[in-house]
Amino acid sequence: MSKQINLYDAKTHLSRLVDEAASGEEILIARHGRPVAKLVAVAQAQPGKRPLGLARGQIWIAPDFDETPEEIVAAFEGREE
Repeated sequence: MSKQINLYDAKTHLSRLVDEAASGEEILIARHGRPVAKLVAVAQAQPGKRPLGLARGQIWIAPDFDETPEEIVAAFEGREE
């Protein structure tokens, strides 16, 4: 079942209306007695385990990834080399 509320009252009581919508209520917002918007709850995604290895074979990391040249380290630390 939906309830209709005018725009002024919706602005005044938005927090309460959002709580009502989150609990399953459907709220129609009207301007001059004509519905112009609908406030409903957003469907939440069900958390679940993600399978491992989805990007296997698509990512490549260079063998020297963890090796940073000293001049770059010095630049980050504010030292001049």
